[in-house]
Amino acid sequence: MSEFKGIVFDMDGVILDSEKIYRKYEYVAAEKYGLPMDNIEEFCNRIAGGTKHTNKVVFQEFFNTDIDYMEYRDVVSAGVEAYATEHGYEVKPGIKELFDFLKDRGIKIALATSTDKDRATRFLEPHGLLPYFDAMVFGDIIPPGRGKPNPDIYLAACKQLGTEPAETIGVEDSRNGVLSSSRGGLFTVMVVDLIPPDDAVREYADKIYDNAYEITELF
Repeated sequence: MSEFKGIVFDMDGVILDSEKIYRKYEYVAAEKYGLPMDNIEEFCNRIAGGTKHTNKVVFQEFFNTDIDYMEYRDVVSAGVEAYATEHGYEVKPGIKELFDFLKDRGIKIALATSTDKDRATRFLEPHGLLPYFDAMVFGDIIPPGRGKPNPDIYLAACKQLGTEPAETIGVEDSRNGVLSSSRGGLFTVMVVDLIPPDDAVREYADKIYDNAYEITELF
């Protein structure tokens, strides 16, 4: 019998196949502002999972620029929003099957996404995923500067679920997310999307999988 009573999921790159769309428009914004294009992939890896407040700090340090990050971010967001409105996002492989597996076993499910509530629910709703969640924590309710890689969002999710972090799994695809979950004391899983696990991820992640459904082995 599993020791785990709850599981908390990131959204972008874990539940929805959306990270590749964000990256597409990071390149668009970088070209518009004259940023070095050969650094964008690394920059994307650094900010994945973060909030606009934590990413602003990374942006200024990474590019050593006085470009207004919020204006840059608006260009990215406008492109992503237009794409998502027209096409939506696909669900990542294994997610629906995993959710059904967890529900059949009475495991509580939470969302912990840096995306704001309006956008997150709008993207999840067409896939019929919202009823699976027993708790949902969004980036716009986390204090500025306390987003991933800080543990606040995972601690808030555990509190809403009524589970202790040690009996809860955190599922992520980014370095920031893995650090956030691990620092919160959750059993931390990385499901690889676009970001290959680096030394920091391997140090903090308890398990690394290629497909979300592999998480079922923990139960």
